[in-house]
Amino acid sequence: MTNYREIAWQGLWKNNPGLVQLLGLCPLLAVTATVTNALGLGLATLIVLVGSNVLVSLVREFVPKEIRIPVFVMIIAALVTCVQLLINAYAYGLYLSLGIFLPLIVTNCVIIGRAEAFASRNNVTSAAFDGLMMGVGFTAILVVLGGMREILGQGTLFDGAELLLGDWAANLTIQVFNVDTPFLLAMLPPGAFIAMGLLIALKNVIDSKIEQKKPQQAPEAIARARITKVG
Repeated sequence: MTNYREIAWQGLWKNNPGLVQLLGLCPLLAVTATVTNALGLGLATLIVLVGSNVLVSLVREFVPKEIRIPVFVMIIAALVTCVQLLINAYAYGLYLSLGIFLPLIVTNCVIIGRAEAFASRNNVTSAAFDGLMMGVGFTAILVVLGGMREILGQGTLFDGAELLLGDWAANLTIQVFNVDTPFLLAMLPPGAFIAMGLLIALKNVIDSKIEQKKPQQAPEAIARARITKVG
């Protein structure tokens, strides 16, 4: 019986692909200069992750083990192409902003890893839920990292939201504080490395606090028997 609570806990926190497994770091650090870019890439990755998990689970009984990885990559590449064309058609500004990192979703280790480790061994429902939770966990880290960098770098939130949501979203931009000169360290990849390190450290601190609050189990007493030799 599938433990959906455990799958959700693994994807969102305990085994988060971006925060714990450190997978997909190339797009994670490159496009998270703003929340809009981070959310756009995160949603694209989530759609591909769920779709690939479902398709891999459906064909797992028919694919020989010797060629399973090439087949999985072909499935992922087909889904990425569909998502790329949709973004190109309906969010062209975001398409230009994300650039090469959209087609590079094909090589994202999160997707091929879940296809091989989970989807190829479980039913469709479990595979879809696993893809959803892993995708939401990865998107959450992208958005948090993008928010940190955007606030520190240019003092705004949701700048360029119209690129993702349409012209009506231009008013969603929040001016947290005025910046005369952008803080380039936060906007460039080195700032992303620093921010990511802070997030990992924060997670480790939270995990330590949670572990300390758990009731400690007393060590089991080991009974020793004394054997007396009888002549």
